[in-house]
Amino acid sequence: MSSDQPGLATGKLSTGSLAKLLAALPPLPPEVLLGPAVGEDACALRVPPGVMVAATDPVTMTAEGVGRWSVVVNANDVAVSGARPRWFLAAILVPPGTPETAVYELQVDIRDALVSIGAHLVGGHTEVTSAVTRPVVVGQMLGLVEDGTIVTSAGASVGDAVVQVGPVPIEGAAVLALEAAGDLGRIDPSVIEAARGGLESPGISVVEPALLAKRLGATALHDPTEGGLAAGLHEMARAAHVGIRVDREAVQWFEPGLALCRSVGVDPWSTLASGSLLAAFHADSTAPALAAFAARGYAAAAIGTVVAASGVQGDDGCAIPWPDRDALDGVLYAEGLSRRGDR
Repeated sequence: MSSDQPGLATGKLSTGSLAKLLAALPPLPPEVLLGPAVGEDACALRVPPGVMVAATDPVTMTAEGVGRWSVVVNANDVAVSGARPRWFLAAILVPPGTPETAVYELQVDIRDALVSIGAHLVGGHTEVTSAVTRPVVVGQMLGLVEDGTIVTSAGASVGDAVVQVGPVPIEGAAVLALEAAGDLGRIDPSVIEAARGGLESPGISVVEPALLAKRLGATALHDPTEGGLAAGLHEMARAAHVGIRVDREAVQWFEPGLALCRSVGVDPWSTLASGSLLAAFHADSTAPALAAFAARGYAAAAIGTVVAASGVQGDDGCAIPWPDRDALDGVLYAEGLSRRGDR
């Protein structure tokens, strides 16, 4: 990070710097009785009747877009339970020497991502520490299910269809484009740019598709992340004590992601997959659900069927392995990078 400003010293941000960051936040909604402020270490929320859903996740694998990423991955985890993401807390850690402007830009990324999903920053902590060598954000998202009905990964039953909303691997493609450009060989620069831009288009948020899926009667919801589509399908099957038979030809692929995976020799089935949603529907609900997704501009396809078995296999009878780790781990470690924490 280069800047004409002197780098920040270790420890908590100064009162002046913190006040400047907080002043840039939009007004808080009325249920926030105590929000982020100098001298306050907690938030207070008036919660109406319903069910509170919370999720927390660190983002460590990339410095670029880390603020936005921290919001979206945590919002996705809340939304697939059927909750509208409402309130966000962020612990932000940056290395010594980081310019104040860099921290401000990170905060702006968080703010803008929250605005895009209708949520608010209600608390957190920002610190300069030698414990990290690049910005790290540990986010926590809270959401509310007003009707009290949550959706889990474990609700699929035999005969249900498994619907994929959004292609894969969007997230993996973006990480490769941002962090492993030197390994991409002779890939057309326009493909790399499309992969990098995948964070925005088609995007990695599944908040609105997940909430729509709940309204459409989804029996189970899951957002495949680390370990890719393969791990996501296995996690869904394992949670429900069923098997899933996959129509390989129906799977939706993000073409720039496929190109970059081929370039570095990794399996796209097990590559970081935020931006895709897995939803199970009863057989008679599947066609109406697909039509509803299409009407709202979401790419969706029925890619499998829940069966009385265990594990995940293709329609050719061959097993689709559950990856031990994400396919990008080797690439990221080779680049000297740390990956996002286990999700």
